[in-house]
Amino acid sequence: MAAPIAYAERTTYSLIATDLDGTLLRGDDTFSDRSLSALARVAAAGAQHLVVTGRPAPRVRPLLEFLGSTGLAVCGQGAQLYDAGADRLLWSVTLDRELAETALGKIEAEVGQVHAAVDQDGVEGLTLIEPGYEMPHPTLPAVRVDRRDDLWCAPISKVLLRHATLSDDELASVARAVVGSLATVTMSGPGTVELQPCGVTKATGLALAAGHLGLRPRDTIAFGDMPNDIPMFDWAGHGVAMANAHAELKAVADEVTLSNEDDGVAVVLERLCSQG
Repeated sequence: MAAPIAYAERTTYSLIATDLDGTLLRGDDTFSDRSLSALARVAAAGAQHLVVTGRPAPRVRPLLEFLGSTGLAVCGQGAQLYDAGADRLLWSVTLDRELAETALGKIEAEVGQVHAAVDQDGVEGLTLIEPGYEMPHPTLPAVRVDRRDDLWCAPISKVLLRHATLSDDELASVARAVVGSLATVTMSGPGTVELQPCGVTKATGLALAAGHLGLRPRDTIAFGDMPNDIPMFDWAGHGVAMANAHAELKAVADEVTLSNEDDGVAVVLERLCSQG
């Protein structure tokens, strides 16, 4: 593991942006006591915690309630800005369903059959999965539909893809090569290659949320573990990758901390509090 990099210009940040899966959450979808304590310390010091996740707003709501958060959250890979206190979306972008179908066709023309799921837009949107698709997070609720056409019954924020034999890296590489401007291709976790609205990334939602809060990139420290966090790291003043992070994210991170199972986020936040 790379050694933590000393902060050359500042030791405090006003905005703590954290991914959830593989970052702040442990593998069993829980927060450690140490992480909760560290978040409480930075809040007491005046910093704001912002969840920036690929999960859609309905799948994030229970976690925000557990954290006692009534502020903003960036959901759906940056396609949704959710106000937890009001339980409403302040902003959302949907993926055109015809473009999504076309993109899927282009991908399958290259690699054969893929299995797909969609996250519907809105605070009550469902996750729909077609026959053959297995949820990478079995604890998350999903509704199985009878055929692919049923995935497009309502506006969607993104499409999730899985392939029987290709790795996530291989599937994402092919998808990026053939999808072009139809959608943005991201890889957000094991078994999770996604299509989202073209040009929308976690940085899109993070910048919008920071603007609402009156904060800037240099006020922000971001934590993540997968390639979908790269735009967020590019935007933030300081990017911290987890020890369990994908190599592509570690390559652009300012610092590598311990794994999500070893309270890597808390380790950095505790250091910041001691230096502040």
